[in-house]
Amino acid sequence: MLELDHIAVAANSLDEGRAYVEQTLGITLAPGGLHPLMGTHNLLVGLEDGLYFEVIAIDPAAPAPDRPRWFDLDNFSGAPRLTNWVCRTPDITSALAQMPDAGTALDITRGDLRWFMAVPDDGCLPFDNIHPAVMQWQGDAHPAPCLPQSGARLTALRVFHPQADALRDRLAPHMPDARVSYHTADAAALEAVFDTPHGERVLR
Repeated sequence: MLELDHIAVAANSLDEGRAYVEQTLGITLAPGGLHPLMGTHNLLVGLEDGLYFEVIAIDPAAPAPDRPRWFDLDNFSGAPRLTNWVCRTPDITSALAQMPDAGTALDITRGDLRWFMAVPDDGCLPFDNIHPAVMQWQGDAHPAPCLPQSGARLTALRVFHPQADALRDRLAPHMPDARVSYHTADAAALEAVFDTPHGERVLR
């Protein structure tokens, strides 16, 4: 079983990502931390219903990893945008047995948090990187309760892809989340709809 854990905006820098998200959603992001294994860093904010949101970028001060970075960040360019969604599972070994192309489970740390994350060898998730990343938290620690709360609630996550029906057939039995919908489109993309203190906002 998969459960939506968080969503991610990629950016060329955290400053660019912060400006885009804060202007679009009217919320304030907080410092996150470093991912030494991947050479990335992030900003975070809590959402309602135990979810959270991150802006992620390559850390220019970190040494380059000896493998491709997650979320296909090595090939990211252009304006900040919503690129990834992450689902947690209580048993990543079983989850990856059912979807082995989601990657190999790596042991990841950020501060006192630790988790397993499935990362493909080339860093790019299936279905043109629009397939959710699969993770398993180690221990009881989860960042959402400790983050500043935005007052924003995710009401819909729309997944666009030329093979949207195939992606739905693959994921829906394992993740029965009414907020997630799949739509046939010419290119892979994500769109998230939020109920915020400033009204409905859409992030792409």
